[in-house]
Amino acid sequence: MSNKIFTEKEVKLLSQNKYVKKVSMKAITYTDEFKRIFISENEKGKLARDIFETHGFDIDILGINRVKSASKRWRKAYKNNGVIGLKDTRKQNSGRPREKELSLEEKYERLKAQNNLLKAENELLKKLDMIERGAIKKK
Repeated sequence: MSNKIFTEKEVKLLSQNKYVKKVSMKAITYTDEFKRIFISENEKGKLARDIFETHGFDIDILGINRVKSASKRWRKAYKNNGVIGLKDTRKQNSGRPREKELSLEEKYERLKAQNNLLKAENELLKKLDMIERGAIKKK
């Protein structure tokens, strides 16, 4: 996040841009469409600053550091995950996942499965211990 704080006038001006999803005094969220446009134009050799200016952003308001960091973040996300990496998933992943109340049968089944897993783990550890002891005796 940038250290630059937007004034109320700047927030109002930025929110009028069709490529801005949300803007506050501290942060700006760009649309997924703008991120895709940015990547395609950037791959053609266009500079980040020029892409932002072409699409109606005032660099003096945004600040060059915000442009550079967004550019770096989007290129990295695109490189790692393609177009899907540019998608804003915060709405789908908000907060702690909800857990429904389990019935007694479901709790029992979970505990039984956990118990079986621990038994298998103990058996494995016993076998490994026996193998190691056998290897030590042979030396």
